[in-house]
Amino acid sequence: MAEHYFQLKAHWPGLRNDVGEIETGGLITKVSIPPEMDGPGVGTNPDEMLLGAAATCYIITLAAMMERSHLEKIDLTMESIGIVDVTKGIITYKKIVHRPCIILKQEASERDVKLALRLAQKADASCMISRALKGNVEIELEATILEK
Repeated sequence: MAEHYFQLKAHWPGLRNDVGEIETGGLITKVSIPPEMDGPGVGTNPDEMLLGAAATCYIITLAAMMERSHLEKIDLTMESIGIVDVTKGIITYKKIVHRPCIILKQEASERDVKLALRLAQKADASCMISRALKGNVEIELEATILEK
């Protein structure tokens, strides 16, 4: 078994509502608490980064599965929503909804459309981040398959 290590450097010079910075691989960005949680809203925040990790892992996994299945696409886009519950001062990342939109060629067969939908559903179970969140954050899928 081979292990991979991902590293992140963080710097937080101030208090709760100040601004810090993170650096990892090709990403360097400011971070702070979002305005929805009474923060300054500078740069990104942990909630957006968790959503970004889940969304990018899912869409890359889906694209790889489509490639392995030789399912040709014109385009693949996605919107994802993270739902955070704040009850009695306790903040819980409750749910992530992925809404992938797979655009196939106009002459796509019914088999291709069904395969695209099946792969969209299967990609969630195959994504490393989705598996890491399983049991803690619900992940919902609302896939759309279009033909152009």
